[in-house]
Amino acid sequence: MSSRIFPRHTKSAPPVAARGEGCYIIGADGRRWLDGSGGAAVSCLGHSDPEVIAAIRAQAETLAFAHTGFFTTEAAERLASRLIAHAPAGIERVYLVSGGSEAVEAALKLARQYFLEIGQPARHRVIARRQSYHGNTLGALAAGGNAWRREPFAPLLMETTHIAPCYEYRGRAAGESAEDYGRRVADELEAEILRLGPDTVAAFVAEPVVGATAGAVPPVPGYFARIREICDRHGVLLILDEVMCGMGRTGTLFACEQDGVRPDIVTVAKGLGAGYQPVGAMLCSGEIYAAVEAGSGFFQHGHTYNGHPVACAAADRVVQKLTEGGMVERAAATGARLRAALEDTFAQHPHVGDIRGRGMFLGLEFVQDRETRAPFDPAEARHKRLKDAAFDAGLVCYPMGGTIDGRRGDHVLLAPPFILTDDQIGELVDKLGRAIDAVF
Repeated sequence: MSSRIFPRHTKSAPPVAARGEGCYIIGADGRRWLDGSGGAAVSCLGHSDPEVIAAIRAQAETLAFAHTGFFTTEAAERLASRLIAHAPAGIERVYLVSGGSEAVEAALKLARQYFLEIGQPARHRVIARRQSYHGNTLGALAAGGNAWRREPFAPLLMETTHIAPCYEYRGRAAGESAEDYGRRVADELEAEILRLGPDTVAAFVAEPVVGATAGAVPPVPGYFARIREICDRHGVLLILDEVMCGMGRTGTLFACEQDGVRPDIVTVAKGLGAGYQPVGAMLCSGEIYAAVEAGSGFFQHGHTYNGHPVACAAADRVVQKLTEGGMVERAAATGARLRAALEDTFAQHPHVGDIRGRGMFLGLEFVQDRETRAPFDPAEARHKRLKDAAFDAGLVCYPMGGTIDGRRGDHVLLAPPFILTDDQIGELVDKLGRAIDAVF
């Protein structure tokens, strides 16, 4: 039967995924792929967790849907309470959505409404970073700094401005300390706020560890502390996008814990539902919530599936397993072993320029020349060839191009399930190695 699906790419026909088993996806024809990227950093618990499946079944049998315009539900309340119990200090409220782009849209709208509520209506501008990714809806796409994704839709996007990323491998000057480099690029935020006019800027948006666009790029020490200081000085809200890097992926439940900063708003998704249900969340400070509560009392936003009971039941069990079940700690320990294996195998490879990341959120950047860090010609599309070669070898991974500036550079992102075993670490590295040998 011919497919009626509108696929991501009309020039290729993907195989049919029939079932999941731990860290593997199994095709209808019996082929097995090790899920080395968790899809897109989603499947943190693997593909057949019986406890999450049981929670979904129990909730569906009790109450499948209740619109948040009329009701709250026990599942939503449990999830929100569990998230707040583990959230950064000062984060007190949860707005439940169906995915990462929705979470970022909600964050941007809440930032704007907050300033309306407190009598600062001129504040509407958003600053973000180049080589960032915040989602594919129009608001989230506008905030993002991924040039390739933005370009076709530029006429539809709201006005945003972008400063340099904290990208040590490419940006740190010879003889410059990591701390000095971090301060230098963080200070671009203050310069941009002053250029735009401090009374017009509502928010700065950033990923604590940059995901898809740049390949697991962590900040240098002190960078986010300086960003927080600048935001506080100018009354700008700090929105941290942890859709990809949060929920234990980097070895702590919230990625920003490792940088010692508290956001005003933080977004999570992907690992929140672990792939078992589409779910995301926007969390905000008590101060922001209090401003809405004391003002209009109404957040002028919403979607039909906000706080979906079955999705919330699944996510609640996922977060319980991440925290009480020790899976976050496992991610940190397993991630360290995975990184060591990657470094043992690829650190001296003539075309691997950088191995980076945190926890089970790791990236390799490929270069034509290690000494000069020159990238490959973009026309060669090495990242696309790597994806195909890895897939043929039985590995799902997440290569991307345009790593440096949206056009040049190639990397691969690795974000496997936290349940990965030592034998599977070896399998992942072996299959990735075969793909790299074939392409580079």
